[in-house]
Amino acid sequence: MTKRMRGNLLLLLTAFIWGVAFAAQSEGMKYVEPFTFMGVRSYLAGIVLLVFLGIRGVIEKRHKKDTSGVTAVKGAEDKTAEIVQERKGSGKILFLGGVCCGVILFTASMLQQIGIKYAPESGKAGFITALYIVLVPVCGVFIKKKVGAKVWLAVLIALCGMYLLCVTDGFTIAKGDIYLLLCALAYAVDILVVDYFSPKADGVAMSCIQFFVCGVLGTVGMFLMEQVEAAQIVKAWLPLVYAGVMSSGVGYTLQIVAQKDTEPTEASLIMSLESVFAVLGGWVLLGQILSVRELAGCALVFAAVILAQIPKRREAK
Repeated sequence: MTKRMRGNLLLLLTAFIWGVAFAAQSEGMKYVEPFTFMGVRSYLAGIVLLVFLGIRGVIEKRHKKDTSGVTAVKGAEDKTAEIVQERKGSGKILFLGGVCCGVILFTASMLQQIGIKYAPESGKAGFITALYIVLVPVCGVFIKKKVGAKVWLAVLIALCGMYLLCVTDGFTIAKGDIYLLLCALAYAVDILVVDYFSPKADGVAMSCIQFFVCGVLGTVGMFLMEQVEAAQIVKAWLPLVYAGVMSSGVGYTLQIVAQKDTEPTEASLIMSLESVFAVLGGWVLLGQILSVRELAGCALVFAAVILAQIPKRREAK
C-alpha cells in the first residue's frame, strides 16, 4: 500500500468518525445539557492531545539521540532541531492562537450542540454544518481574498439545498436549523482564524490549548445556566467519550497524520463525506430517516460542497 493510499484511507476513517459523532451528540442531549456536554467533551479531547504531544516528544528525543554524534547525519540532526524549534514557535503566539481559536470553536460547537438539541436529526445537522466549506471563501471576501464564479455557483446551489432542508411549507425555519446555520458560519470564521495562526505555531499544541479553553468556557456556562447532575453525566458517558476521545482527539490526530501523505484537494473531498456518514449514522444507530425533500436538499448541499473544493485548472496543474 502506498503512502498516498494509506493517507486517503485514514482520512476516510476520520470522516467516518466525525460523521458518526453527530449521532453521539444527538444521543447525549437525552441526558445532559449543551454546556455540560461541551465542557466534558472538550476536556477529554484536550487530554488525548496532551498524550499525543507527550508521545511525539519522546519520539523526537529518541530521534535526536540516534542522530547525535554521527557526522554522516549531521545535516539531518540540524534539520530535526530546526523542525522542533519551528513547532515550538513563539509562546505568546501559541497561547494567543489557542485562546482565540478556542473561543471561536466553543461558539461554533455550542451553536451546533444547541441546534442538535432542537433539531435532533443528525444527518440533517451534518449537511447544514458542512456549509462552512462553502462559506469559508465567501467570508474571505471581507479580508480581501478573491472569490471566483465557481464558488458563487456553489453558494447558489447550497441556498437551494438549504431551502429544501430547512424551509417548511409555511415558509418558516425551525429554531434548531437557525442555530446550525449560525454554527456553519462560526466554523467558517474558525477556519480563517486557524489559517492565520497555524503557520506561526505548533498546530497540535494550539489545538490542545483551544480544547481546554472550550472546556473552561463550557464549565462556566454549565454552572451558570444549567443544573449539573453527576448521575446524568455518567449516563451519557458513551456519547461523551466518543465525541471527546474519538471525534475530537483521535479524529484530529488522524487528520494531521493522514494529510502529510495526501493532496489537499483529495483530503478536503474525502473529509466532506462526513456529512454522508452523519446521515448513515443517524439511520443505523438512531433510526432517523429523512424525507424525500430533505434528502434532495442534502444532495444539493453536498454537490455545493464538492463544487467549492474543486480547484481551478491552473491550481490543479
